[in-house]
Parts: sequence; C-alpha cells; structure tokens
Amino acid sequence: MSESARPPATPPDPSPAATPAAAPKAASLFQVVSAVFWSFFGVRKDRHMQQDAVTIKLHHVVLVGIALAAVFVFALIALVSYITRNAP
Repeated sequence: MSESARPPATPPDPSPAATPAAAPKAASLFQVVSAVFWSFFGVRKDRHMQQDAVTIKLHHVVLVGIALAAVFVFALIALVSYITRNAP
C-alpha cells in the first residue's frame, strides 16, 4: 500500500480524564482586595478560601495587605484629627 492510499491518522479522543488539569486562572485585583478585606475581619467562607488558595499568589496578598492596612491607619488618623479639630 502506498503512502497516499493510507487513511489519515485520527487524533486521539480528548476525554476529560486524558487531558491534564488546566492551571487555574489568576485572581484579579478586585478578588485579592476582597480576600484581604474580609480576612481583616476574620470572615471568609470555606469555598472562597479554597478558591483563593489556588488563584491568589502570596506576594499579591502581602502587597494588598500592607496597602489596605496603611489606608486604614491614615483613615483613623484623619478621623481623629477631624474630631479633635472641631471639638469645642
């Protein structure tokens, strides 16, 4: 049989078990901020926490945590300054 007479080879059937698991999509900035914000209060659903553990990178959590902590401290300083400036 010649090369041209052979039927073309069919690719293997990609079944879910045969394909490797795709890497999870990276978390957006909003998702990281949301996770850090709720962690400040210690409130997080287990389903979201497990998803965050897969999609959020540690250095993103650290950077957003430092930024949100700084915003919180500056907000408290501004509030105290406003109250003491307008005190009778």
